Amino acid sequence: MSKESALIDAMRTLATHPAARGLADDCAVLDFGGETMILTHDMMVEGVHWLAGQDMADVAWKLVATNLSDLAAKGAEPIGVLLGFTLGDDDTRFLAGLEQALTAFNVPLLGGDTVSANGPRTLGLTALGRATCRPVPDRRGATAGDTLWLTGPVGAAMLGFEALRDQTNADSTAFRRPTPRLPEGRALAPFATAMMDVSDGLLIDAARMAQASNVTFAIDSASVPFPASLPPARQDEAMRWGDDYELLFTLPPGTNPPISAHHIGTALPPSGSPITVDGAVPHGALGYTHD
Repeated sequence: MSKESALIDAMRTLATHPAARGLADDCAVLDFGGETMILTHDMMVEGVHWLAGQDMADVAWKLVATNLSDLAAKGAEPIGVLLGFTLGDDDTRFLAGLEQALTAFNVPLLGGDTVSANGPRTLGLTALGRATCRPVPDRRGATAGDTLWLTGPVGAAMLGFEALRDQTNADSTAFRRPTPRLPEGRALAPFATAMMDVSDGLLIDAARMAQASNVTFAIDSASVPFPASLPPARQDEAMRWGDDYELLFTLPPGTNPPISAHHIGTALPPSGSPITVDGAVPHGALGYTHD
């Protein structure tokens, strides 16, 4: 078990409010009055989530986009963000990227906090959203017989990271400026039995959703979409790398999604492994974890 998983397990005794969903989801879901609020918080650390010297405008965009991706997995409509910001020497570029992201996704900045610190910079963002569908989708609703779907390719962020790191002419947009699938999430929310975004890697996130739903996902790798530029020999790596921010979701048998998506597998009764790929249990690290 990773340090991250161990800490989350320890905190479950504190997070007893129903809105916390047992810390088994990416967002809190808080009912009040006649509305349901969706809340999420993600952090980014220099040298972990972005390269030293990377354009801070891109970092700002990604900070907003990754948080909104969690809202997308709930089918939520964003209503605002709160920023936690470590001051640096390149704040003008950060603000430029922040404005671009807020404008692109039509979400206002509502407040936050700033600090000064030594060492690698740490940034945080809280995103607030309004549920557009009840019940709000989560990871726990898949049942045996459901079909498993993915909104788009995995591996583009991996290739983008390598292009940026190696300073090649290849396209790095998928890593620098991901797009949260907000319209897709809202369209899927009334139909999906379970849904989450793919941030840490397709295999590890599929395993998490399978465990939460008490099923096994049988994934057909030939049905998983990849970028055209990805060598076939790297497809397994692409399913583990992460940072793609596509939506992974299940539908009842015989139901077609209301959007363009790829049918990549099926939910089966639980077995010894939360996922199989082409009939075999995958070995090694399934994706990114904070060790």
